[in-house]
Amino acid sequence: MSGDARYFNNIETRAVIKSPPPPRGKAPKEIHAILIETLGKRAPLYATVKNRVAQFKRGDFSICDAPRPGRPKTVTTPKIIELIHELIL
Repeated sequence: MSGDARYFNNIETRAVIKSPPPPRGKAPKEIHAILIETLGKRAPLYATVKNRVAQFKRGDFSICDAPRPGRPKTVTTPKIIELIHELIL
């Protein structure tokens, strides 16, 4: 996990929820309390923790987001801006 616990990202937070003791086997409220104690205001909502715990109990142990259909994110770089500018002119 990253150096400062206050800056967990989604994957790290899911890993904490999924991890072996102390969180494993605890109720979602207990896990949420641990996350609030650790992360403070940056802790996920209780509903998020509850959904993740249910997901792990169903056997979906992935801590990464699944690919989603639809348009991919675009990136704006100076090179792309220059290409579009030349295309327009």
